[in-house]
Amino acid sequence: MAEINENFLKLKSSYLFSTIAKKVNEYVESNPNCNIIKLGIGDVTKPLVPAVVEAMKKACDEMGTSEGFHGYGPEQGYSFLREKIVEFDYKKRGIEIDASEIFVSDGAKSDCGNIVDIFSEKNKVAICDPVYPVYVDTNVMSGRSGAGLEDGRFENFLYLPCTKENNFSPLPPKEKVDLVYLCYPNNPTGEVASREILEKWIKYALEMGAIILYDGAYEAFVQDEKIPRSIYEIDGAKKCAIEFRSYSKTAGFTGTRCGYTVVPKDIVIDGTTLNSLWNRRQTTKFNGVSYIVQKGAEAVYSEEGQKEILANIKDYQENAKIIKDSLEKLGYECFGGIHSPYVWLKTPKNMSSWEFFDYLLTKVQIVGTPGSGFGIMGEGYFRLTAFNTKEKTIEAMARMASLKI
Repeated sequence: MAEINENFLKLKSSYLFSTIAKKVNEYVESNPNCNIIKLGIGDVTKPLVPAVVEAMKKACDEMGTSEGFHGYGPEQGYSFLREKIVEFDYKKRGIEIDASEIFVSDGAKSDCGNIVDIFSEKNKVAICDPVYPVYVDTNVMSGRSGAGLEDGRFENFLYLPCTKENNFSPLPPKEKVDLVYLCYPNNPTGEVASREILEKWIKYALEMGAIILYDGAYEAFVQDEKIPRSIYEIDGAKKCAIEFRSYSKTAGFTGTRCGYTVVPKDIVIDGTTLNSLWNRRQTTKFNGVSYIVQKGAEAVYSEEGQKEILANIKDYQENAKIIKDSLEKLGYECFGGIHSPYVWLKTPKNMSSWEFFDYLLTKVQIVGTPGSGFGIMGEGYFRLTAFNTKEKTIEAMARMASLKI
């Protein structure tokens, strides 16, 4: 008789954003004339920019000819895209990354989850709290967690509290761990880590023989050149850090799916390079991103593409400013929203995160994300995103102002 992977049973029955979608759908069914404004899931609203669209159209035309047709491509990604990534995302920032260290994928979420395939189940994992749920859930699925606890945490994980007191950027622990998940600009708090903090983490990883799994999906929103946009801006990072990047928030690829992961060849464990292991994993389990999508991603780096996507990012940054400024005027305590599309706010009157979710949904038809969905340290907080239109963002803040809290 076949047996299931019982690690899945340790998880909540539904992923956070699936639960939110279900609650919203139930409300809409009962209130068909409601006008919902969604500031919850981090999905963009602006269409793909013209440079990307034109590149994808041209690629489609190529695929319709015998001469231009492409079948299976390289699992690691086409060289035309990998070389652009090297040139624009790294060399321009003084970082030496080789194209063979870059693996194009269908998004950072997939790679953040799949990277655990190349690590032992025995590895001790450190995870920030609050945190993007994928880091936790995929390690639970892989059998690295131990038993679930009553508070929603798991036995074998080391949780790193991200609080107002530490600017939502925890320092390395005193105890030894093997894998560390870091995400900056941070999801969900919207805060960033200073160079000094990241230097401490790299020093820790090198001393402990740990690997840092660094999610840089929101790096394009950083507005201060003093703040690192890549972990590889820190000396020694190429020996201990894997970086995940995404075109989803940067260039609106949430529905198109494309990102990449950097696995430096300098990371060696017991004589084996992680680059070779990840390559083996990808060539076995992944057939690569389509030629059409990769041509669209390549166009992101064109002169026109850069102008167009930077204009979109600026608009989202302005939305974040509108949200943060409006809420602070209303007396809310807010964080993030400067170098990130997320605003992290303290719920009013000691409401729980889910109580505030229900309150906003039923009173003013605004959807956000309960902070407790990101971990127990997120209880009493709430996340709003800047990814809606400017008009709806302004309307949402007007609705918030109408509340009598």
